[in-house]
Amino acid sequence: MGKQLPILPSTAQPAEAAAENFLYSRVFCQKDNSPPLRLLLEFLKSRGQTPITPPQLDEAALDEWAWVQVALGYDKARKPIQVFCVRDRGTYQDVFEQEKKQFLDILTAYDDIEASLATEFVNRARFILTTRLDPADITDEGYDFNGWILEFYQEHCNGIVQVDGKGFFSPKGDLIVDLSPTEEE
Repeated sequence: MGKQLPILPSTAQPAEAAAENFLYSRVFCQKDNSPPLRLLLEFLKSRGQTPITPPQLDEAALDEWAWVQVALGYDKARKPIQVFCVRDRGTYQDVFEQEKKQFLDILTAYDDIEASLATEFVNRARFILTTRLDPADITDEGYDFNGWILEFYQEHCNGIVQVDGKGFFSPKGDLIVDLSPTEEE
């Protein structure tokens, strides 16, 4: 689980990967460090989930706070959810800065209290937890599993959730900044 792992690995062939359409969701987290994966797995289990970890994932990696990427399955018959963590320091700092800038640019078009709140969270983010899933291969259980991952980081890392095609969500799950595509788009 070292920092040398590629940020967006894919098991698909390059031509396949280009054709695939993924859904991304993020948590912009204000806590200094991401919790070790073991805490996420324990949280998921406490919520009645059974996370499937990669067979090559060793015990020491579960306690590493500087992890970058892991695939977490919820059903052996389905593709796992890819979970990425980029920070304001280290190997993928440039990816962190790009994501942060992209969302700050988007939020400048809004001038309400909710957008200001989202802007504050993005500005103060120390790391971004991103999940990537294949909407063509996900079930309702997979969406729930992804939701539990996002909730863990929102609650334990003082974060705000953003889902592509939807927007930013409050801790109660209410859409506070609508970023869904308009009919012109």
